[in-house]
Amino acid sequence: MTEASDRAGAIDVLVVDDDFMVARVHRAFVERVEPFRVVGTAHTGEQAVEAVDELCPDLILLDLYLPDLFGLDVIPRLRTAGHDCDVMVISAATEADTVRGAVRRGVVDYLLKPFEFADLRLRLERYAAQRGRLLTTVVRGQADVDRVLAGAFVPAPAHTLPKGMSVETAELVERALREADGTLSATECAALTGVSRVSARRYLEYFHGTGSAEVSLRYGATGRPERRYAWRT
Repeated sequence: MTEASDRAGAIDVLVVDDDFMVARVHRAFVERVEPFRVVGTAHTGEQAVEAVDELCPDLILLDLYLPDLFGLDVIPRLRTAGHDCDVMVISAATEADTVRGAVRRGVVDYLLKPFEFADLRLRLERYAAQRGRLLTTVVRGQADVDRVLAGAFVPAPAHTLPKGMSVETAELVERALREADGTLSATECAALTGVSRVSARRYLEYFHGTGSAEVSLRYGATGRPERRYAWRT
């Protein structure tokens, strides 16, 4: 296989974070999701601009609290230089003005720290699907435009999630339950979604508490019975 064919279909990512260890973790997360590939990391705004010039990534995972520039100020510099790469903000910044500023600058998503692998994976998969639609759709009328834009909106959850739970992880667990052939244990759900067993159990119990999932017990030869979950249809 040639290098060119190996790169076909890959989505190249630049990870930007001032913390070297955090950047390393984010890099490892991204490289677990197909077809994403990390082509570089940067730890300052200036490094990010230089890396984009050199590497031409498709997507930037952009921290906002950089030592030299505020992350959002990197984006207009990239646009002025002619770069059209997409930007996904990954930050602890929760100020409404910052979120609005990110939207005005055209970011494709905004993920709050701290987060689990499953939260980032869901957003990357959603981005890849939306990118695919944008690259392949032939617009003949309004229906084609609506179909492309539909993937940019995330439906609100049916219930308000408890503090510490994320919509993205809830969506992953719900999808695993809906697609399961039968019932799932917390351990099986964790393996399917990429979250910890404790987190999977918490979300499963949440869905059980809201009436969205039902629980059955499986008794083994020894020990406590295993709780198994199924989505109510």
